[in-house]
Amino acid sequence: MRIALKYGLLITLGVIAWVVVMHLLVPDPRSPVHGLGAGIFINLLHLAGDYLAIKTRKIEAAGELSFKSGLKTGMATALVFAVSASLFFLVAILSVGPKLMAGEPGAENLPVWQAALGAFLGLFVGSLFFGLIYSTVISFFLAKPQRS
Repeated sequence: MRIALKYGLLITLGVIAWVVVMHLLVPDPRSPVHGLGAGIFINLLHLAGDYLAIKTRKIEAAGELSFKSGLKTGMATALVFAVSASLFFLVAILSVGPKLMAGEPGAENLPVWQAALGAFLGLFVGSLFFGLIYSTVISFFLAKPQRS
């Protein structure tokens, strides 16, 4: 659990840094930097964090990583990331206000709570979904082959 906590929080810190820096440099929330750019950056960061977490688990296990152990480590990392990133965005929306959500399609026509709920569900479920994909692929390549 320590590995998942470490790397999941590191992914979240990277996301926080991206959001803060990009909103300072590009204040228009409808800019592609906040949509496509953020999506690409966050997914690469998530992939790298999952890889490092699973690789660390393998090193701690003296190179004897099972597929199941790698998958569990990656999913735990994704869960920590999903929860901590959602909490960050909750605090950001409560402190900065709904203008942070202005880049979401159709968000301007919804009450703030509905737009925020949709964004949180998307972030949380998306993080777990991509975490499952990333963990599966990484574990497949890093796990020790089973002997018959």
